[in-house]
Amino acid sequence: MNFPYYIAKRYIFSKKSTNVINVISIISVIGVAVATTALVIVLSVFNGFHDLVATFFTNFDPQIEVVPTKGKTAPADDPILTKIKHLPEVDVATESVEDQALAIYNNKQAMVTVKGVDDNFDQLTHITDILYGDGHYSLHAGDLQYGIMGIRLATTLGTGARFGDYLRIYAPQREGQLDMSNPQSAFVVDSLLSPGVVFAVNQSKYDKNYIIAPIAFARNIFGQQGMLSSLEIRLKDGSNLDNVKKEMQDLAGSKYKVMDRFEQQADTFKIMQIEKIIAYIFLTFILVVACFNIIGSLSMLIIDKKNDVNTLRNLGATDKQISQIFLFEGRMISAIGAIIGIGIGLLMCFIQQQYGIVSLGDSSGNFVVNAYPVSVHYGDVAIIFITVLAVGWLAVWYPVRYLSKRLLF
Repeated sequence: MNFPYYIAKRYIFSKKSTNVINVISIISVIGVAVATTALVIVLSVFNGFHDLVATFFTNFDPQIEVVPTKGKTAPADDPILTKIKHLPEVDVATESVEDQALAIYNNKQAMVTVKGVDDNFDQLTHITDILYGDGHYSLHAGDLQYGIMGIRLATTLGTGARFGDYLRIYAPQREGQLDMSNPQSAFVVDSLLSPGVVFAVNQSKYDKNYIIAPIAFARNIFGQQGMLSSLEIRLKDGSNLDNVKKEMQDLAGSKYKVMDRFEQQADTFKIMQIEKIIAYIFLTFILVVACFNIIGSLSMLIIDKKNDVNTLRNLGATDKQISQIFLFEGRMISAIGAIIGIGIGLLMCFIQQQYGIVSLGDSSGNFVVNAYPVSVHYGDVAIIFITVLAVGWLAVWYPVRYLSKRLLF
């Protein structure tokens, strides 16, 4: 039996000669528990927003995207890309040409990003789940070419979901010299019609700037015949994403970069991760402050147990064992607080997930969700538990050794 741990366990649950010691010990546990609960809830809310944003991009971004590492485009018939397309795990592969252009509708204009895609783009992503209007997904009908705009771009240009006139797209000529007497000759001009729908990713990057168009239209207007900006891929169900991605990168070498959805939106998710880390650091500082209560509790306990210490010393306990008794006492307080705090935090997260008690305020109806999203990642819970134990144990180590020498030895 661990002698110091056994004595510390008796001390923590026994009645003290002075009731204020019990009160301070309870306050210490509550302080650690509250800080731990805050860590669990706040990090879970950050996870909730992270997962929510990830679902938005899932509707538009491919599962895997292969892009050239040098330049904006690459030959569509590159043998490397052909090998990647024909991997057994690939279910759908779509070529894409993407670049910026000027869109004009009636008297309104906007800089846009034209994303030219193959006809199977709706099989690659969940684009059909985020279409709004009285039409349907279509990129062309006969010789007519359709363009599907983001909902905010449609508002900017005043087109609505279905526009009757042509949407004209202007892109700079990539070859030849500019004729100053005829500036319009410096642009390639083509037109798109509407299939009667717009898309809403609920992300400004797409909703405000993007137009989905046939890849033949994009290649013509940008002068990229036989080229592609990216090869977009969806894997078969049950495929191991990490393993397939690694295999593709091995085939691509240094010529192409293979990215999953999180890497495609690295800036967005990196910002969210930094915010989460900063919140974790600030709440850890609050936890450190809460641990000062443990020091006060142990100081009074050491004074209260002077007679017991003399008895233990007479029974053969060493000075090191006596110090360890009070160290274990402080560590047990932090461990109990951590367990209680994590339990309460998980319970509150569960309640929020099920009932959405904490709403986004009076204007919550204007958001995609009405209540704060919560997602518990048990890796975070493990990190929180380790953090609380580490902070609690470190907080009591030096004070207990110092007080034990001054008051007991």
